[in-house]
Amino acid sequence: MPRFSKRAGREVLGQHPRLPDWITRERVNLRDLHEMKVGLRDSALHTVCEEARCPNRAHCFSHGTATFLLMGDTCTRACGFCAIQSGKPMALDPHEPEETASRVEALGLKYAVLTSVNRDDLPDGGAAHFAATVSAIRRRCPATGVEVLTPDFLGDLDAVSRVVASGPLVFNHNTETVPSLYETVRPAGRFPRTLAVLRHAKQFGTSLFGEAFRTKSGLMLGLGETEAELLEVFAGLAGAGVDILTLGQYLRPTRHQLPVRRYVPPEEFEALGRKAKALGFQTVYAGPLVRSSFNAFEVAGMEGIAIA
Repeated sequence: MPRFSKRAGREVLGQHPRLPDWITRERVNLRDLHEMKVGLRDSALHTVCEEARCPNRAHCFSHGTATFLLMGDTCTRACGFCAIQSGKPMALDPHEPEETASRVEALGLKYAVLTSVNRDDLPDGGAAHFAATVSAIRRRCPATGVEVLTPDFLGDLDAVSRVVASGPLVFNHNTETVPSLYETVRPAGRFPRTLAVLRHAKQFGTSLFGEAFRTKSGLMLGLGETEAELLEVFAGLAGAGVDILTLGQYLRPTRHQLPVRRYVPPEEFEALGRKAKALGFQTVYAGPLVRSSFNAFEVAGMEGIAIA
């Protein structure tokens, strides 16, 4: 893959492909979207939907789902695909767990996804903060499904256990891309570490909560990966006990991030989804606008399932 200079704020590459016809935006009820955004602004909480400029944020907001970005809006890592700013984060806000739960309650969310910037500056990577937020939401909103989308905690499995023990329905940690592209896409990531985190979360969560507990991971396509590499990653994730796999098209948030190498057509997503499903995943959701948290409640199949 050609080199990309994020520090310089521009690519050292050619033009990326034009946006194809199948990348579209769904029409939404603008009144519902406005009310959700005003509610979030009033609470001073961050959502990854907006910080990362997700193309599906209007859809999710209008369907009663939001992904909350915990622990500030500054990340200790600088991944090539991500629009969230990197640098030295501020101290944790001890009130954030309860404030997040209060906002989930006020907005009447059916499903809340909790994610965070990487906080490699913290001894536990922010695991205790995740756990406190999950617990607060479960106390206030027992009918609301909670999913966590965590960093890798630098491989600290005790930190993983702490988050799992708080009782989310789904533990998600994204693989993002194939290992050969980590140097430019996810330079601080390690594929074996990702597998270890997901394997431990599945084993520990199942021991506590049984089959109601599920794990999840996702990849972005169009960064230069090959099908053979993808199938190898799928097999590794299935071997780690991952229940849910999401596959979506990488869309460049701004000109400062990595360019798209290729737009993968819908039929290729469908074919890859079938091949992944054959490896044993309970659910595979594949399509150009699929994101890790997009339609999370429906993808997880959580109707009628609860963590006691």
